[in-house]
Amino acid sequence: MTIPETTQPASTATSPVEAIDRALVVLEALACGGAQGVQLADLAAGLGLNKTTVHRSLAALKFRGFASQDPASGAYLLGAAAVALGDRFLSEDNLPALLHPALLALSTASGELVHLGVLSGTHIVYLDKVEPERSVRVYSAVGRRNPAATTALGRALLAARGTDRASLRGYTVGLADGVEERAWHALEAARDRGYAVEERENEPDISCVAVPLFRSGQPVAAVSITAPAERMSPERVGELHSLIRSTLPDLLPGGLGLGAA
Repeated sequence: MTIPETTQPASTATSPVEAIDRALVVLEALACGGAQGVQLADLAAGLGLNKTTVHRSLAALKFRGFASQDPASGAYLLGAAAVALGDRFLSEDNLPALLHPALLALSTASGELVHLGVLSGTHIVYLDKVEPERSVRVYSAVGRRNPAATTALGRALLAARGTDRASLRGYTVGLADGVEERAWHALEAARDRGYAVEERENEPDISCVAVPLFRSGQPVAAVSITAPAERMSPERVGELHSLIRSTLPDLLPGGLGLGAA
């Protein structure tokens, strides 16, 4: 087993509480072990610790549900409590605080309005927004809901989810004639390009470009850049998409990422 460098016990510094530090190092190693798990001997060898020490740490982690053991192979795996901890950290309640620095950087780099949103039923809910220095008159208060099928944020998430034409109809019930057709073409284009757009569909003279954010391969939120339509030529939209992809990765919290370009 190869242990990542960040998981190796520190040789030049001493942890204030070595037993806790060892348990955390073991936990990080289990996270790298994947679904097959890791044998005790491999863990000890990879971490440069003796098996008795590692076994004690594993016993404590198992007691709290942060580690489990395959009864057939004896291999140790990451436990459900560790997964739940990550889920709570990246919950919708925490996303605005976790992602605000990334939104701020993106707004500064683009000079435009930036939104964070998630799907809620058939709608998008705005969780956070960052205004540029030059104001953009857009009614997008945090907590407001808009139909997912008519927004770039919603289209980015629906496209990433693999929403088919039949399923899309459920997102357009009660909306104006032609919305389903436009939304379907927008989803197909979003899957090809890696980003979704919306042009003047929610507010006059306002357009958006959005990308989904993924956790464990599943789309969980989306980020958009909104600007007056006169500034959103196809070339500018492409530039903003490139800016999103170059700005966000280093600022996203662990566990969240962009999809393939």
